[in-house]
Amino acid sequence: MATRFLIEGRVQGVGYRNWLQEEARRRGLRGTVRNLSDGRVEAVIIGSYEETDAMLAACRKGPPLAKVSGIGLDPIDDPDVSGFIVLRDY
Repeated sequence: MATRFLIEGRVQGVGYRNWLQEEARRRGLRGTVRNLSDGRVEAVIIGSYEETDAMLAACRKGPPLAKVSGIGLDPIDDPDVSGFIVLRDY
């Protein structure tokens, strides 16, 4: 199962991408994360429903300096990604 998270709030310039990468790796998830030009962070999370749901709960809190105001979710086709990587910004 692959889900795209669109994370809104104060999520750029606060270590959110690196935090998310470490959190996903710790949980054994695959996927990607990147900053978007509109100030949001986009993450593609690949894992079971339970793992994805747990990651969603973690993303709502984020790292200490972040302030998440909302997360949009979209199911997507499972991209062929090994591990969890930070992509270049849009």
